Amino acid sequence: MQDDKGILLESGTNEFEIIEFTVDGKFYGINVAKVREIINNVKVTHLVGSHPYIEGLFTLRDKIIPLVDLTRCLTGVKQATDNQQIIVCEINGEMISFRVDEVTRIYRVSWTQMEPLSDIAGSDFAVGVVKLEEKIIVLIDFEKIISEIDPTMNKRLSTIPAVAEEMDDLRKTKTILIAEDSRVLRELLIRTLSAAGYHVVPNDNGLEAWDSLNKMIADGSSIEDKVQLVITDIEMPQMDGHHLIKKIKEDDKLKELPVIIFSSMISEELRRKGQSLGAYAQITKPEIEQLIVFVDKILLS
Repeated sequence: MQDDKGILLESGTNEFEIIEFTVDGKFYGINVAKVREIINNVKVTHLVGSHPYIEGLFTLRDKIIPLVDLTRCLTGVKQATDNQQIIVCEINGEMISFRVDEVTRIYRVSWTQMEPLSDIAGSDFAVGVVKLEEKIIVLIDFEKIISEIDPTMNKRLSTIPAVAEEMDDLRKTKTILIAEDSRVLRELLIRTLSAAGYHVVPNDNGLEAWDSLNKMIADGSSIEDKVQLVITDIEMPQMDGHHLIKKIKEDDKLKELPVIIFSSMISEELRRKGQSLGAYAQITKPEIEQLIVFVDKILLS
């Protein structure tokens, strides 16, 4: 798996790999880049008073990792835990795991095959679907699950560093374009950046953001007159954040536009990829205070 991930990272294609798993007879998926390993049942220490989705904690190679009962999260029903598997992930810079019924296989697909959330998904925690010839795989919004379990995530997404009054006025003259497919995080970003004084142009994915940028310069205008910064997630339908940055940096009219990656998937490999593409900064969700520090550094200095 590690070799495959490296090939994808170096290729610069608009592709990704998903690990397919089942919960309650339905097919779901998670980006391979979020997964550290897959294990079988472990001894779990149950916690009194924890969130209903949290089954407990277990230790793996000297790390204490919370275990989420994904069946209960997606269906509301707790099922037996015999012969199930656990997907161990790194999300938002933290280790967390999810109990599923069975891990089945890995698919390599293009981001263009991932469609935004629709009625087909049938879950409050779905972020999109991948339609294959023989089945539909629902991709889960794991950030939303974590935000429900950990209320401090929303707090960290709404902390605005104070600036001098003249800097506050300068913020109001700047426009930021956002590419973020998670509705929860997109709305939090919009509210927080707007509360800081910035004008925000939201987009649901990288392709929509790319189209927005091209419309801004279609009349011959300079992009610097329309938008001064792009903030992008990595994992998005239609076009991922890395491919968006690649297209921006290869376009003579857009290449000077600074881009910040704000993602839950900034591993060492992905950080190298972002640097090679020309990202100005890469910040792990949900540290929006750190994000705004970099935004102010770019736009107010």
